[in-house]
Amino acid sequence: MGNNRNLGKTVFFILAVISLLPFISAPVALLLGVFFINIFQTKIERLPKYTKKVLQYSIVGLGFSINLGMAIEAGSKGFLFSVFTIILVFAAGIMLGKILNIDRKITQLISAGTAICGGSAIAAVSPTINSTNSQNSIALGIVFLLNAFALLIFPYLGMYFGLSQQQFGIWAAIAIHDTSSVVGAASKFGDEALHIATTVKLARALFIIPVVILFSIVYKKETKVRFPLFIAFFILAILLNTYLPFLKNITPYIAEISKAGLKLALFLIGTGLSILNLKSIGPKPFLLAILLWILISSVSLFAVLKFL
Repeated sequence: MGNNRNLGKTVFFILAVISLLPFISAPVALLLGVFFINIFQTKIERLPKYTKKVLQYSIVGLGFSINLGMAIEAGSKGFLFSVFTIILVFAAGIMLGKILNIDRKITQLISAGTAICGGSAIAAVSPTINSTNSQNSIALGIVFLLNAFALLIFPYLGMYFGLSQQQFGIWAAIAIHDTSSVVGAASKFGDEALHIATTVKLARALFIIPVVILFSIVYKKETKVRFPLFIAFFILAILLNTYLPFLKNITPYIAEISKAGLKLALFLIGTGLSILNLKSIGPKPFLLAILLWILISSVSLFAVLKFL
């Protein structure tokens, strides 16, 4: 038993290093993680914490390749889309949850994850509504699975519909749940799409704050809303890149390291997609999540094609 565990850990570190290699794409890095957990079934201690940190540090690093003017333009164009789609998804989620007779808290968690930013939104909302570990796991499992699917198919859909870099960046930021999969899909589509998608998605993530406050009022619970500190560092990186010209010599290297970090984060996320865990979820929550995802994807795609 101990030898199998040691072998699993060894393979884990080998695959983690492979995911950093330049010729490994973001989708392949994710699939390496899925392959590892389903073949070796070895849990790595404190992995969720490492995943979160790698993702956040990588996003901050991307800020050094973004100009402030580009960030303001991308954020302003995505703001109204964000407000509209967040309200739309929550309204549709509540209605569909009742029609499908799904547990109310699972419905709220899936709606929050779809509407805002996947696992981060679920993690922020869950203590406010007093959801159980089982309810949280169901919502997170579904969101992670759909994220993996989105990471693989969105770049091809963007090319099929003839989306520009700007259009794809905004569409990915709105229609894909987690920041990790947004930047993974956008990085495959192009550098401009990556910068726009990252900026719009992080601006969208700020909506966690009013949503948590609203839930705390509904559930009559006093909740301290913590501002995502890495977003502040991301903004600082953009400002430094814009106003300190001497950084131009090193920012390309920071950008490449950050992209490698994002692939590592996707590999780590893939290790959470165990088939055994996903089988225990049941069809109705899956159906709810898929319907909400189709809604937000189609509405936002129509919007970017029509108005951008």
